[in-house]
Amino acid sequence: MVVKLSSGTELVKPLVRWGLGHGLPRAALRAAARRGDLQARLFVESGTSSTAGLSGLFDEVRARGPLVRGRFSHLTAHHAAVREVLTGGDFRTGIGPSGDGAWARLSDWSAPTVLHPMAPPSLLVTEPPAHTRYRKLVTRVFTARAVERLRAFTERTAHGLLDALDPTGPVDLAEAYCAPLPVTVIAEVLGVPPEQRRRVLALGAAAAPSLDMGLPWRRFRAVETALAEFDAWLADHLRRLRSHPGDDLLSELVAAREDGVGLDDVELRATAGLVLAAGFETTVNLLGNGIALLHGDPGQREVLAEDPSVWPNAVEEVLRVDPPVLLTGRTSVRDTAVAGVRVPEGALVTTILAGANRDPLVFEDPGRFDVRRANAREHISFSAGRHHCLGAALARMEGEVGLRVLFERFPRLRLLPGATRRGTRILRGYEHLPARLAG
Repeated sequence: MVVKLSSGTELVKPLVRWGLGHGLPRAALRAAARRGDLQARLFVESGTSSTAGLSGLFDEVRARGPLVRGRFSHLTAHHAAVREVLTGGDFRTGIGPSGDGAWARLSDWSAPTVLHPMAPPSLLVTEPPAHTRYRKLVTRVFTARAVERLRAFTERTAHGLLDALDPTGPVDLAEAYCAPLPVTVIAEVLGVPPEQRRRVLALGAAAAPSLDMGLPWRRFRAVETALAEFDAWLADHLRRLRSHPGDDLLSELVAAREDGVGLDDVELRATAGLVLAAGFETTVNLLGNGIALLHGDPGQREVLAEDPSVWPNAVEEVLRVDPPVLLTGRTSVRDTAVAGVRVPEGALVTTILAGANRDPLVFEDPGRFDVRRANAREHISFSAGRHHCLGAALARMEGEVGLRVLFERFPRLRLLPGATRRGTRILRGYEHLPARLAG
C-alpha cells in the first residue's frame, strides 16, 4: 500500500497504529510459531481451533511449569498463577510500550484521537489512583439491583426476538438472537432511543473486535471507523441526557458524584464505549458458546429441563468450558515473582484464562461439561482483582435468561451444518450458528 505523505498524517498514523498493534506482532508471532514458541502457537492455533481444540496446548503450557518464559512474554495456564498475576499489585494492565523508547514515542505519535476501549481513560487500562475513583463511581450505578431491574426487560426482549423467527425454517441464531439480545439490553442501559438501536447494533458489531489483536488491515480500519462514529454519536447523546435525563443507567452515571465530583465527558464516553464493545462481544459469545455446548449434550439439557434452578450454575459452566475471552496480559511494574518464578520489571505476562479454567488441580475432569459442577464459579473468565469485569453480573443475567428462554421454548432445537467461529483470536465465539428451532 502506497501512502502519499502530501495528504497529511491522517493516513500515515492509522498505518502505524495497525503496524505496531497488529501487523508486526502478527508477523512475528507466526514466525515464532513455526519455531515452536508456545505463546506464538497459541496465537496461530486460536485463529482456527475451538477452545476444546486448544486444551492440549493448555496442558503443554501447564506441564512446563507455573510460569513459562516464551520469546515474547511469560505465559501461564495455572489457575493459581493466573489469579496471582491478576490480583497482585506488581502488575499493570495492558501490553503496550511504555517509557521513552522509540517504540513508545511512535505509539504516542500515532495514537488515535477518538476514544478506544484499550486506551485510557477506559477502565480496562487505567490504574490507581485514577482507576479507584473512576470505578467507585461506576460501580455505584452498575449494581446487582440495577442488573435485576433489567431482567424483566431482557426476558421480554428474548421472547420478542424468538417470536419473530420461523421455527420451521433455518435461522442463524448468532445473527438473529445472540447479537440483538445483548445489544438491545446495552441500548437500554445507555438510554438509546428505539429508533436509533439498529445503528447502535451495527456499531457494536463493528467496534467489538477493538478488544482483539492481530486484526487484518481492513477489519482494523472498520473498527476505527465504527469507534469514531460511536464517539461522535455518544457526544450528542450525552448532551441530550444532561438536558433530559431518563431512568437508564447512563443517565444515573451522568449524575453520579463522589465528594461532589463526577465523571467528565471523556470518562463518560469511555465508559459507554467500553459497555458497548465489551458488553456486546462477551455476551454474544457467551450465548453462542452456550447454545453449542448444550446442543451437543442432551443429558445436560435434560438436567436443566427437570430442574430450572440449575440455570445460573449452567451459565458458570459455559463460562468455564468455553469462555468469551481466551487470555489477557499484564506488565510487571517492578521486579517480582509469580509462583516462585522471577519476573523482571517491564516483563509481559500472558494469563490464559481458558487454560486456568481447565486446570485439573482445581476442576475435576476439566474437559467435561457438567451444569451441576459444584465449583464452576471458580472460573476466571471475567478476570480477577481490581480489573474484574464490571459487567459480569449483567453478562451472567443475560446468559441465564437468553439460554433458558431459548431452550424452554424450543427444547428440540437442532443445529445445522455450517457453524463458523469468529475470526478473532482473543474473543471466542460464533460468527454463524445455523439452526432449526422446531428440531
